[in-house]
Amino acid sequence: MRIFLATATLDDLRWAADNGLADGVMTTPAMLADAAPNGEMREHLAEIARSTGLPICVTVGAIDGGDIYRDGRELAKLSDHVIVQVPLIEDSLVAMRRLSSEGVRVAATLVFNAAQALLAAKAGASMVNTPIERLDAYGLDGAGVLAEIRAVFAGGDAECDVLASGVADAASFAGCALAGADAVAVSAEALRSLLLHPLTDRGVDQLLNDLSKRPKARLAT
Repeated sequence: MRIFLATATLDDLRWAADNGLADGVMTTPAMLADAAPNGEMREHLAEIARSTGLPICVTVGAIDGGDIYRDGRELAKLSDHVIVQVPLIEDSLVAMRRLSSEGVRVAATLVFNAAQALLAAKAGASMVNTPIERLDAYGLDGAGVLAEIRAVFAGGDAECDVLASGVADAASFAGCALAGADAVAVSAEALRSLLLHPLTDRGVDQLLNDLSKRPKARLAT
């Protein structure tokens, strides 16, 4: 399962890339607005592409079909690494199909069930983004929805990846993996928290205690 780091902050991306923990980047307009100096969001995206060399999911800034297409084309010109994120609504379907037919990688966002996922794939999406935290908050089983989407794709031979966003802790991370998600989007803070466990801390304390009891090596005279 691939990890997309949900951030637009270069320091976080470098940390994850240096430690081999990032296979891609997922941004939102809010993340870019916070991270981009002087509001130069597209220049910042280009810098992310140059410095990481990883796939970058970037959301279009429109909901009208024609505007989605034009914005998607402009975003794709920034780098070969860009995956254009498009909200799955009726007005976006033609734009998704046009972009895909022109070689632009498209990720459909706001996909909350298997039926939506299948329609997105038929419209040309190479990835569907399911925000599992919204499903869970609504009383639905996010991991169960991911498993249904994966099963529908497998049964129909759809060449479309399933990305779970909004992964906040170890339980949801493992649940996504078990459900068959191809990728998860996780913040740098949440990714760091996955390295932590109370028993790990106890084990480190025990190791340090054991090491302190080792006989000191004598210096040769």
